[in-house]
Amino acid sequence: MAKLRVIAGEAKGRKLRMVSGGETRPISDRAKESLFNIIGTDIRGSRWIDLFAGTGSVGIEALSRGADWTLFIDTSRRAVDTVQSNLTLTRLDQRAKIQRIDAFKLLERGPQESFDYIYIAPPQYAQLWIKAVKLIDEMSEWLNRDGWVIAQMHPKEYEILSLRELFEFDQRRYGKTLLVFYKHLEE
Repeated sequence: MAKLRVIAGEAKGRKLRMVSGGETRPISDRAKESLFNIIGTDIRGSRWIDLFAGTGSVGIEALSRGADWTLFIDTSRRAVDTVQSNLTLTRLDQRAKIQRIDAFKLLERGPQESFDYIYIAPPQYAQLWIKAVKLIDEMSEWLNRDGWVIAQMHPKEYEILSLRELFEFDQRRYGKTLLVFYKHLEE
C-alpha cells in the first residue's frame, strides 16, 4: 500500500502513520486531492468533523490547508492513538480535538456547535454511511446552513437516500472510492 502523506498546506509532504491491524481504509492521495480541489478556498476558516477518522488523514489535510478546527471521532483505541500521533507529527494538534466515542452516539446526542464539513468514511459494506447521513439529516443543526456532508464509500455501496433536510448535489468516483456530497435544501 502507498504511504499516507499530507498533500498540501503547512504540513505538506509529512508522512502519516497507518493504523496498525489494517482495520481502516485510508483515502487515496488522488481522491483526497480531488476532494480538496472541489472545496477550494472555502477550506480557509472552516470547521470539520472527521467521523470514523481512522488515520485522521482527511481532517489533517483540512487543517494543513487552512481549516480552523477539526473534531476527530473514532471508537478504536488504535485509530485514536494514530490520529494523535499524526497530529503531533504534523504539528496541527493545537487546532484539533479527538474523541473516542461511537459516531452514532455522538450524532444522536445532538450538536453543541455546527460544522462546515462533516466527513463520513466508515468501514465498508455495512451501510454505516447511510445511518450517519440520516442521523445528520434528522439533526441538521450539526451542519452550518452552507455546509457539506461528504460520504466516502465503495461505489457498490451507493444508494439514493430519501432525506428531509439534506439533498445530494454531487458525486465523484476515483477508482474504488466514491465521494457523495450533501447539503441543506435551499430555503
